[in-house]
Amino acid sequence: MAISSRAFKDAIYDQLARIGKAVASPRRLELLDLLCQAPRTVEELARRSGQSTANASHHLQVLRAARLVETEKQGPFVRYSLADERVCEFYLSLRTLAGSRLAEVERVTREYLESRGTMEAIDRSTLLERVHTGRVTVIDVRPVEEYEAGHIPGALCVPLEELEARLVEIPSSGEVVAYCRGPYCVLAVKAVLMLRKNGFTAVRLEDGVPDWHRRGLEVTTGREP
Repeated sequence: MAISSRAFKDAIYDQLARIGKAVASPRRLELLDLLCQAPRTVEELARRSGQSTANASHHLQVLRAARLVETEKQGPFVRYSLADERVCEFYLSLRTLAGSRLAEVERVTREYLESRGTMEAIDRSTLLERVHTGRVTVIDVRPVEEYEAGHIPGALCVPLEELEARLVEIPSSGEVVAYCRGPYCVLAVKAVLMLRKNGFTAVRLEDGVPDWHRRGLEVTTGREP
């Protein structure tokens, strides 16, 4: 028996809704954001997102059921990664849409940044020009595994938790630009505050590596020489 047009449309939209249901959770969106940076184990994802391993595992299973993430067994651990690059593209598009349509996103962001005196941010074109002329030092304050999975060429790997102990490695002349996972990541904000407290001229870059890659700009993997 041939399927009716109505049944066909209902079936298709039902499948599309599976994606909507899978991402209808702040925690699951944060996990996708983290996985846009680099693959990780359940334990690492739980720690980075501030939730229990059990809760993180549950959310990851929902994402996996919607075919948004994949798993790989590594000894006693299960390592999660995005199913493909289109999942990260979907997340970035959702983030951009929310930022443009929901005033609350802008308000909450502004309140957070204004309370810390770090509203100003350098844009990517200005950063590129200053990097090419050697007028700025760029530091990636994400965890090492994220840096190695992809970073802005020439950026120094200085995870936030190591920054204070490694300030002597950062040139004190010129400007320092810190970046992390994107416009709503707080690691770069904390890094800028610490750098300014120690006498550096510092600003943050709103773009994360996925944003950089999305715009066709070069991304490097591994360690810098």
